Amino acid sequence: MLESKAAITSKSKTHDHNDSQYQVGVVKRYGLLVVMVLLSIMAILWHIWWLALLAMILVFVGIYDLVQSKHAVLFNYPILGHIRYFLESYRPEIRQYFLEDDKEQVPFSRQQRALVYQRAKNVSDTLAFGTLDDLYAKDKEWFLQSQTSHHLDVEDFRIIVGNERCKQPYSMSVFNISAMSFGSLSGHAIMALNQGAKMGGFAHDTGEGAISPYHRKFGGDLIWEIGTGYFGCRNENGNFDAELFVENAKQEQVKMIEIKLSQGAKPGKGGVLPAGKITKEIALTRLIPMGEDCISPSTHSAFSTPRELVHFWQQLRELSGGKPVGFKLCIGQPWQFMAIVKAMIEEDNYPDFIVVDGAEGGTGAAPVEFMDSFGMPLIDGFLLVHNTLVGANIRDKIKIGVSGKIISAFDIAKMLALGADWCNSARGFMFAVGCIQSRTCHTNTCPTGVATQDPYRQMALDVPSKSERVANFHKNTIKSLANFVGAVGLSHPYDLHPYHVARRMNDGSIKLLSRCFYFMDKGALLNMNARADIYNQMWAMADPDSFKADNEAYVAYNHDSQNTHKKNQLHDNHPQFPIDV
Repeated sequence: MLESKAAITSKSKTHDHNDSQYQVGVVKRYGLLVVMVLLSIMAILWHIWWLALLAMILVFVGIYDLVQSKHAVLFNYPILGHIRYFLESYRPEIRQYFLEDDKEQVPFSRQQRALVYQRAKNVSDTLAFGTLDDLYAKDKEWFLQSQTSHHLDVEDFRIIVGNERCKQPYSMSVFNISAMSFGSLSGHAIMALNQGAKMGGFAHDTGEGAISPYHRKFGGDLIWEIGTGYFGCRNENGNFDAELFVENAKQEQVKMIEIKLSQGAKPGKGGVLPAGKITKEIALTRLIPMGEDCISPSTHSAFSTPRELVHFWQQLRELSGGKPVGFKLCIGQPWQFMAIVKAMIEEDNYPDFIVVDGAEGGTGAAPVEFMDSFGMPLIDGFLLVHNTLVGANIRDKIKIGVSGKIISAFDIAKMLALGADWCNSARGFMFAVGCIQSRTCHTNTCPTGVATQDPYRQMALDVPSKSERVANFHKNTIKSLANFVGAVGLSHPYDLHPYHVARRMNDGSIKLLSRCFYFMDKGALLNMNARADIYNQMWAMADPDSFKADNEAYVAYNHDSQNTHKKNQLHDNHPQFPIDV
């Protein structure tokens, strides 16, 4: 059937309307380029040479945009597209300074950053007119103050790390600098951190990038972290070199040795330092070649089983002259950690400490999928480690440190209340030396000179003043921790317990943390008698001679427990942790 005349007329009008729209769009998109062409001509005729030069540069930019094919935005919006990309490059700063809410954590809120800056600068950190928190929000937590609260005037809280095999125990602060490597951080940042640690009497973890000249300059206490690349103690093939290890480990400045199994920023993946950030100093420090990406393997070559790991830390203990040796990990498959614990017990050889790194960690650059979707968060990982050691009846032999988005006295007090022995902070101390959370650590263009190897950008970081800020941040945070402890009516952070902290639940009710999380009975795993049966199951899967799960033992345990009715019926269908009982 033929279309009616009215329909044809209507279509014609629509087509004309669309054409006019397209024509207007073309004018909007290319109008600025045309204006620049006309302006350059007029400026030449009027002899305004600076304006002519500027307009001609923009004309050439516009022509380039039209002939290139990689960026559709630039092709469709010559010159204007660059404005879009320019503004996008400053999006984090625009959001952070003008749009971000004071409590919005991306990953640290403006209020959290301000707290560090104020304490680092030694100025008042008090606020007025009430809290910005919603005290009735779910998961809101608070400490329960005592009628016997009192003032505590202490300079630092310290602990002794080192078991009976350790010949040189170390007295360390409960708050220390977490692992950050030279290479990831600038030499100026490393010097400021280490001098601040020296001034404040606390420890500075080297990260896996070895001990650099910047770590040594001021003599602050070091925890030497050894990762899968064995930087600073590796041979030409990248394997562990005992002689090079001894040279560094026996230095007076090195107080403890830490074997890095995994880290929170990228658990299950080795570190990468791009070739563009590798200087001659970094190459000499790490003992790596220039001009190549520095890639840490995902796993260690010095050991391949839990039992071999036990032998390795004993080797390091002996080579270092009896200094405390431990390991750091972000918990992944729980039975693998339990396998290490079984190997400890069978070998009767225990690390002096374990550092639990939460998946919240993030100073190391990593793929988004690894940052967002791998590794166990700090509290869950810590409780798994703590409960396993308690259940194996060896908790008193091993100190546990924790790291992962710990920045305030509340964060420290809460983790100590849950059972940790000390806390580490990386990004907190980065803020203290001037970090503004631009999130460009991996680009070598850090605006404050903290995470770059650009010598000119580093010049902005004044070591003497920033080291004072590092020491101030530690001192004032410890002072606030003392206020927390005194307000609860206690005299030391180790007197804090989970029942001193309350949490508002999803239904609006209030529970003490002692009821929010599962805490193991002492020695329960040795009899396969944990109240949360998932722990018994994972313990059965743990093999001291392999990091693989022992599925046959798991099946046998389930068969036996079903036959003897030992299963905890309340949790049969909920194999997760922590388990609320």
